Amino acid sequence: MRVSRTPQPTAVAPPEWVSGAAWVDELAAPEEPSRLRVDSVHFAPGARTAWHRHPLGQVLHVTEGTGLVQCRGGEVHTIRAGDSVRIAPGEWHWHGASPRTFMTHLVVQEVAEGGTEAERGPHVTEAEYLTGLLAH
Repeated sequence: MRVSRTPQPTAVAPPEWVSGAAWVDELAAPEEPSRLRVDSVHFAPGARTAWHRHPLGQVLHVTEGTGLVQCRGGEVHTIRAGDSVRIAPGEWHWHGASPRTFMTHLVVQEVAEGGTEAERGPHVTEAEYLTGLLAH
């Protein structure tokens, strides 16, 4: 057993990955032979990820606030504290906060062999974000 008592400092999410302000706290990083990664991500109102996909999928569990999630070609879903979302392997998607509230979620994913966690696509445009909200 390994107990970690020294938390990593909170990191600002890089602008290539997020539109708006978001912060990431690493809770568990893969240590051989495990490939499990767990992060807590805190989004400011209106902040969201770029389109992206994970080779082995991803689970999101909302711990506070209200957010939005969309898979390419699908509708925008509102997610709230207590909700969990399963993103299938290779599925293009984005997630983030609603326009008026902060949102924090846990991200649980298995890192693929070679350390690959995600492939990033283009940023979700303001028009895509707002269109999804209007259709919702």
